[in-house]
Amino acid sequence: MARRDIPLTNILPNLMTVTAICAGLTAIRYGLQGNFEFAVLLILLAAILDGLDGRLARLLDSDSAVGAELDSLADFLNFGVAPGLLLYFWALSETPRLGWIAVLIYAVCCVLRLARFNVSAKSGEAGEDAYFVGVPSPAGAMLVLLPMFVSFAFDSAPFHGHLLSLYMAIIGALLISKVPTWSFKRLHIPQDRVRYILVAFAFAGAAVLTYPWITLVVGTLGYVGVVIWSLVRRGRG
Repeated sequence: MARRDIPLTNILPNLMTVTAICAGLTAIRYGLQGNFEFAVLLILLAAILDGLDGRLARLLDSDSAVGAELDSLADFLNFGVAPGLLLYFWALSETPRLGWIAVLIYAVCCVLRLARFNVSAKSGEAGEDAYFVGVPSPAGAMLVLLPMFVSFAFDSAPFHGHLLSLYMAIIGALLISKVPTWSFKRLHIPQDRVRYILVAFAFAGAAVLTYPWITLVVGTLGYVGVVIWSLVRRGRG
C-alpha cells in the first residue's frame, strides 16, 4: 500500500492550534509562579492564534475533522480553564471556597457554550447569522481577565475576592446565554476604506506595544459596548 504524503502547509493550522495549547498551559505555570502579567500575555497569544488558525485552514483548504476537534479542545483549555485559574491564583485564593466555585461555574459554562456551538456547526445552523448566541469563549476570557488588566494598568491592588467571584460567575452565564453578540467574521470593509482600517490597525498595534494594559482595558470595554449595541439593535429588529 502506497504511503500518502501531505504537504507541510496542510498541517500549519494544527501546528498553530498546538502552539496555542502550549501557550495556555504555560500561562497556568507562570500563574502558579506569580508571574501574572506574562501569564496573561500568553493567554492573549493563544487568542490571537485561535483567530488565525481557522482562517489559515480555510485559506489553505486544509479543514479537517481532527482540526476542528483540536481547536475546540484548545478553546476550552485556553479560554475556559486557564483564565479562571489565573484569576484564582491572583486574588480568589483569599476566598478559596467561593472562588473555586466561581472557577468551576465559569469553566462548565465555557464547555457548554463550546458544545452548543459544535452541535450547531455540525447541523449547519452556525454561521448563518451575523450574531453569535451568547458571548464567544475568547471574548469571555478577555472579560474574565478585565480586572487583571485594570490592576496592571493602574498599579492597583486586586479586587475583593467575593466581588471577583460574582463577576466570574456572571461572565460564565453570558457564555451560555441567548444574548446576541455581533460576529466580527461577518464584517465587510468597503474597498475604498481599506487604507483607513490598515492605519487603525497600525495604531492599535502601536498602542498595545506602548501601553498594553490600558489598551486592553479600553478594547475590552469597547467590546462590552459592542455587545450592548448589538443587543439593542437586535431587539429593535
